[in-house]
Amino acid sequence: MATPRDRIAAVPTHGARTRTGGAPPASSRLPLPLIVTGLCVALPLSLACGAGIGASGVPWGEALHHMWAGLTGGTITPDEVPSYTIVWELRLPRAVLAAVVGAGLAAIGVAVQAMVRNALADPFVLGISSGAAVGANAVLIFGAFGALGIWALSTAAALSALLSMVLVYAIARTARGLTPLRLVLTGTAMYYGFSAVTTFMVFAAERGEAARSAMMWLLGSLGGATWSSVPIAAGAVLGGLVHLGWSARRLNALAMGDETAAALGVDPARLRKELFLVSAAVTGAVVAVSGAIGFVGLMVPHAARMLVGADHRRLLAVAPLAGAVLLIWVDVLSRVVLAPAELPVGVLTAAVGVPCFVLLMRRRGYTFGGV
Repeated sequence: MATPRDRIAAVPTHGARTRTGGAPPASSRLPLPLIVTGLCVALPLSLACGAGIGASGVPWGEALHHMWAGLTGGTITPDEVPSYTIVWELRLPRAVLAAVVGAGLAAIGVAVQAMVRNALADPFVLGISSGAAVGANAVLIFGAFGALGIWALSTAAALSALLSMVLVYAIARTARGLTPLRLVLTGTAMYYGFSAVTTFMVFAAERGEAARSAMMWLLGSLGGATWSSVPIAAGAVLGGLVHLGWSARRLNALAMGDETAAALGVDPARLRKELFLVSAAVTGAVVAVSGAIGFVGLMVPHAARMLVGADHRRLLAVAPLAGAVLLIWVDVLSRVVLAPAELPVGVLTAAVGVPCFVLLMRRRGYTFGGV
């Protein structure tokens, strides 16, 4: 007799379509191992490019030498210290953090779209990012948590993200658990509420540079990346990926509706609660170190669906890798387009994401996973 877990794997996912007028059949798509292999090759190459490309002209051979020295504990000469600092202490941790943030936003985008069954959902629909912005602005504008030094910004952002998560959960929860509509409405309302608070804080700032830093953070920036900021964000993203990978079959069931999920042995209320906690934790962790970088969690899951279909087991193998590669290159562009000035990363993700999203919508037969 087939178990509920077997039935979940056997039932077509919410994006399944017939060949007549629908999305291309699975056989016409590139094989999953080929896509994953390509992305696994592209990721380290992108990291190397992220560390080697910048406004200051460090030759490629020298940049690779510095990366190798940093990885292996090799030695450098005194006259190489300035270029080594640029490559190893500034660019490479920034590229690594971009990969971590991109992977986290893309994976949580997949989870949130399944959780609320809404194709326009992204990691920020829960209001966590705007909540984190309140704490970050308190540090940038008013100098709050100054005693924590370099940890002040990430600590304040993480704490305010946690408080906003608790608030959204308390308002959205009912006797039936977390329903998709209440989550979307509550998260949207909290987003606008927290955004109003941050806007007021920016206008109340007495120092022009503080307000500029706050706006830069609100639009997303990896300029403050250091090796010490990578482990916490990486740990949160890795934990989220492990949980989502373990829950991929249940996500397939949830995406087909609560009644279908229940018939397949999945508790929709419990799974939605798990997804809310994981999404909020990962979003809070990455927003605390990068600011609010939009469009990655919205665009990458849809692009991944076009490549591998709507099965979350395949989506969660592709989307994080694609998000990591994408954000590395977007960050590179943000540093070189107006060099030596730097653009907010969120500006470029929107500039790239909007036309790509329009092309997705115009693509014949694509139905956004049916949600």
